[in-house]
Amino acid sequence: MKSTEIQQLINDFPLVKRLIDLEEVSWFNPRATTLKEGLPYVGLNTRDVQQAEARLKRFAPYLCKAFPETQVTNGIIESDVVAIPDMQKTLNQRYGVEVTGKMLLKKDSHLPISGSIKARGGIYEVLTHAEKLAMQAGLLQESDDYSKLFSEEFKQFFSQYSIAVGSTGNLGMSIGIMSAKLGFSVSVHMSADAREWKKQKLRSHGVNVVEYEQDYGVAVEQGRKEAESDPNCFFIDDENSQTLFLGYSVAGGRLKAQFEQMNVVVDENHPLFVYLPCGVGGGPGGVAFGLKLAFGDNVHCIFAEPTHSPCMLLGVHTGLHDGISVQDLGIDNVTAADGLAVGRASGFVGRAMERLLDGYYTLSDQEMYDLLGLMNRDEGIQLEPSALAGMPGPSRVTADKAYLESKQLTAEKMRNATHLVWATGGGMVPEVEMAKYLATARI
Repeated sequence: MKSTEIQQLINDFPLVKRLIDLEEVSWFNPRATTLKEGLPYVGLNTRDVQQAEARLKRFAPYLCKAFPETQVTNGIIESDVVAIPDMQKTLNQRYGVEVTGKMLLKKDSHLPISGSIKARGGIYEVLTHAEKLAMQAGLLQESDDYSKLFSEEFKQFFSQYSIAVGSTGNLGMSIGIMSAKLGFSVSVHMSADAREWKKQKLRSHGVNVVEYEQDYGVAVEQGRKEAESDPNCFFIDDENSQTLFLGYSVAGGRLKAQFEQMNVVVDENHPLFVYLPCGVGGGPGGVAFGLKLAFGDNVHCIFAEPTHSPCMLLGVHTGLHDGISVQDLGIDNVTAADGLAVGRASGFVGRAMERLLDGYYTLSDQEMYDLLGLMNRDEGIQLEPSALAGMPGPSRVTADKAYLESKQLTAEKMRNATHLVWATGGGMVPEVEMAKYLATARI
């Protein structure tokens, strides 16, 4: 962008200057509306999510065989919810804001197979593609026991086809591991900020890892080009895939069931706030959509981004969506939160979900590292930097009186509130790498 265009953007949207200056900011969305009013813009509905849930149930017997670690949940890839009271006390002291209500952690960081939230969408999209191919070939029917897919016959069949994806790390992990297990030839196009251990893990599963010196956008573009030149290659598009989005969305109904077991009440007088780290937007967007279908207007979803990669906040705030990147403003998109190192947000997710998201905020890399150290100290839970992005959320919400008033969130309601931080990755980080993360924390 020309300097005159940037100045005009700052004049129209003063918050943009603070983004350029890499300040930690919070912005609550004045266009956020009810589920009834916002739902038509998504283009998907409850039935779509139910079909995704049903497909995952069909594949559960296969997953039990292919990944024995999923047997404890009968082949359903799901994570625990745990209370983090000591961390809540620490955060109240750290930020000088008294967050009332209870604070919980959703441990997608420890999902089986690939150890991150991407195990939801990435694995679901690969399974959807595999099912389609097998059914078209007359090898599979919905009524079959899908454990039959765990066989040499099906591996041979899928080996005729290939899958490609562009990734900063975790999506590539879930798609690479799942695709290779089924028998597909799979290429993961990794951006420069992807962690070396993630590349090595993928290679150990027989995945072709293609590395780039540039960022996420270039990796995605190259993956797309590879797929276009091969009719048997399927490209998984993190920026625009409704299938990925639906794979994430099943989390909403499952969380509702978990809350019922835990006696966690969510209603008008017991609001739920969910804090989701955001990269390109597919994962948090899909989860937020599922949460809205499960809890309606009683859940408030807030996205968290690094100060160096605030692509979704920038796109939604200005209304430009994928028509602007952080690099256009001179922001470098370099962050320790590799899963969030995205310069241009998904236009599909931004436009679909902007009316259903309450707010957005940014935080620095050092803050993520410090929170990582505090979480390890206080709760004994080890996460990767990006997974800590949701931690300041409860304090940001509680401190914004104008936002609380606009939503009629009284002090009494906030005392009854549940604050759920979505931990997105970290369960598979090698010990040596985790030691480096912890050494970077200032606690």
